[in-house]
Amino acid sequence: MIELKDCFKKYDTDQDKACSPEETVRRVKNLLAEKCEGVLAQTERVDTGRLGIPVFVSTCGPEAQKVMPTRKQMGKGASPEQAEASALMELVERFSYFSFWSDESNFVELTWSEAQEQWPGQVVDIQMIIASVDEEIHPADAVRLMDLIQWRFHPALNIATGKQEYVPLDWFKKLNEFNGSSAGNTFEESIGQGACELVERHVCAVVDRARSVVPTIDSATCDDPVFRRLVECFERNGVNLLLKDFTEGYPVPTVAAVAWDEKTFPALSEIVFTAGTAASPVKAAIRAITEVAQLAGDFETSRVYEASGLPKLTDLAQLEWLRKGDVVSLESLPSTEDDNIYNELMVLAQGLEAKGTPLYSVDTRHPDLMVTTNYSFVPGFDFRERTPNRCIGLFVGRILAEDVEFGDALQGFEILSEVYPNAYFIPFFKGLLALRMGDAEYAVEQFGEAEPLQPDSQERALAAFYQAYALSQLERWADAIPHLDDAVSFDSECKEFFNLRGVAYFKSELYEKAAKDFQASLTLDSGSPHDLANLGLCHKFMGNTSEAFDYLKAALKLDPNLEYARTHYDELKQI
Repeated sequence: MIELKDCFKKYDTDQDKACSPEETVRRVKNLLAEKCEGVLAQTERVDTGRLGIPVFVSTCGPEAQKVMPTRKQMGKGASPEQAEASALMELVERFSYFSFWSDESNFVELTWSEAQEQWPGQVVDIQMIIASVDEEIHPADAVRLMDLIQWRFHPALNIATGKQEYVPLDWFKKLNEFNGSSAGNTFEESIGQGACELVERHVCAVVDRARSVVPTIDSATCDDPVFRRLVECFERNGVNLLLKDFTEGYPVPTVAAVAWDEKTFPALSEIVFTAGTAASPVKAAIRAITEVAQLAGDFETSRVYEASGLPKLTDLAQLEWLRKGDVVSLESLPSTEDDNIYNELMVLAQGLEAKGTPLYSVDTRHPDLMVTTNYSFVPGFDFRERTPNRCIGLFVGRILAEDVEFGDALQGFEILSEVYPNAYFIPFFKGLLALRMGDAEYAVEQFGEAEPLQPDSQERALAAFYQAYALSQLERWADAIPHLDDAVSFDSECKEFFNLRGVAYFKSELYEKAAKDFQASLTLDSGSPHDLANLGLCHKFMGNTSEAFDYLKAALKLDPNLEYARTHYDELKQI
């Protein structure tokens, strides 16, 4: 149960916290060792030291690996102590989040109408569901669609009103994934951090989608000592740093940062584009700059980062829209800064409520660990990875296709067709359902029908990819390749497209082409053991024994359980 109260800052050097990072690390490590042994393997510093900005990683232990899809979490901060605390709390946040979702006792599964009967007057307004996808639809039709699914209801706190409302929490998870999950020393700190992340993702999506010209921040206008030291870390190493005001009229400031090193790009570094949101402009800027450091690998290690809130820029010409805009001082951005984190949170929540986008939060603390963690969401907020062509039917259809019994799913598709006549997404979801039922032939047909109906390139790419995937299930590898060519032409930033085309080429014994695709996939995700192993096999069959050995060794280092990689690796060791 969330109870909000005064929370005065006891640490505010580079982030605003209810206690020092040293105290957080000591307390949480002790709790993990005492209450949840096997969740944390270790924390370690991983930056090269070139920039002088610390980056830490927390590694999951075996108990965490049982519930989490990730194996490592990164942490940022202006000091080593804060960076370690950040990495540690990131592990706690995710471990608690995934444990929360795996515990069925946390939820009551009901349709929308059943929930209204069970908790009259206490269920979130259907308008919040409609607003969450920004759709013009009659509320009765929205209810009709929401009644097609048994949702996982859970109480959430409306932060501005203090009212508890029952929400279909998996609806918001489907929309937002784990954007909004957070951890902190107190509820006020944790929820505030999660809310700022949601604002950050939303304004980044809005600005990036429109390529809006926004103000450029003159870093020389701020004399905060932590900020100045971070900026000088870039200047001293000849790394370009451009700061932008992405606030977009919200109560809290958002600073975007783009950085690149002309000496090492593109051979040893990437253009890093990210953002930070906080109660004050200087803390938002510090978050953005330390996030750059977290992602950049000190601009000298060939590190490949995975884009999240903002897209990855691959050419310096793509920076032109960011170079435009009036120059402003950092202090010109808005601030909710207060000695009391509770006051900061309430100003933000009330500001969001006034915009018609209320902030909700759920207590996701692990019952054994009981370190404060939350999952927060704002109906109506966007983020980059979500399709702009959204509606309730799109997400309900996906759930019908992926999770609902065959007969009920078909009936649901009929209702979708009544509410959305000739909807572009219905053939696609019928293809997904056919794949789940093992009917790959029908799936190929449905995805072929769906592809030309899709409203934009990314969705066409997905339809083409799934058509190829269905063909792969039929072992029709050569037939799959042209559809994967289409998928890549529509969206060249999806590693799965390159991976499957690499497999198709490999199965067709076109090893050189396969190797290029596995390498392209690794360019987008350098930590993929399967792509490393597949690249190793390509080199083995091309006769490049040394390269094959190195790639297979690297793959097994990341995942020792890749038996097919180990078999070929052991064969090469005998040569």
